Amino acid sequence: MTALDIEDIPGVGPATADRLRDAGYITVESIATATPVDLAEAAELGESTTKKIIKAAREMADIGGFKTGTDILARRQDILKLKVLVPEIDDLFGGGLESQAITELYGEFGSGKSQIAHQLAINCQLPQELGGLGGSCLYIDTENTFRPERIEQMAEGLELADLPEGYTIPTPDEFLANIHVARAHSSDHQMLLIDAARELSNELTASGLPVKLIIIDSLTSLFRSEYAGRGTLAGRQQKLNRHMHDLFKLVDDLNAVALVTNQVMSNPGLLFGDPTKPIGGNIVGHNATYRVYLRKSKAGKRIARLVDSPNLPDGEATFMVETAGIKPC
Repeated sequence: MTALDIEDIPGVGPATADRLRDAGYITVESIATATPVDLAEAAELGESTTKKIIKAAREMADIGGFKTGTDILARRQDILKLKVLVPEIDDLFGGGLESQAITELYGEFGSGKSQIAHQLAINCQLPQELGGLGGSCLYIDTENTFRPERIEQMAEGLELADLPEGYTIPTPDEFLANIHVARAHSSDHQMLLIDAARELSNELTASGLPVKLIIIDSLTSLFRSEYAGRGTLAGRQQKLNRHMHDLFKLVDDLNAVALVTNQVMSNPGLLFGDPTKPIGGNIVGHNATYRVYLRKSKAGKRIARLVDSPNLPDGEATFMVETAGIKPC
């Protein structure tokens, strides 16, 4: 199918197109799935005009109607898989973390959430033949957990066989140059960074290294600290819901992987079983496509348990966190 420019939409001239791109609406599909209010604000147009633009975009992009299961299966051929390069974990995910989806890692501190995030920030830059996605990474850091020194250690610890002809493994500095980090200082700032990610992804696509992985570490930390007490729960959940929808829409447009880490709390009223449960309740649970619970085990091992997936069975995988990165046991 031929790619469409937003100027091809009736009613969108060069000036309007520039305003839409500045606001992050860079594809016909992103306009087709926008709300009239958001688009009117972004393009400085009347709401009736934006409704016509959205309707035209939906007709052009063939969005909004029913499709057969065969059509959906054909679209899923575009799905990409990002490998952790630990066979047990990759098998757990059916071949790797899926693009156009949100994968949530939750667990107690020290369970390996940020370590896997750092590893995947490197792996996503590898070519697809080596388990990567051949793109760059955006890393939204809410807890001051990103460490460039850790990226250097993991880059030096990569163990890759059967390199494609003419391919040389990037240096640690080259890996770092393709990881774009933003420190979020409030929940509102965190949400705004998703909008900024659209603009940056447009620039990076033009440079030949499209965004293929977006990491939020952690998703709920700032929301949890700013909205304390039951009285603020509804407001927090509403904002969190909007944030996760924006994230999903972004990775769906970019055919990229979304990885979010999540804090946990303990349920003291639970007498049997593991009392650990993720923050965010049903809002996070329903918006995350894949949910993985990480926990420590004996002899330095970590266990990853897939607890929710639309198409994969529950299962567990063990791994080690070493100086050289995430490794098999």
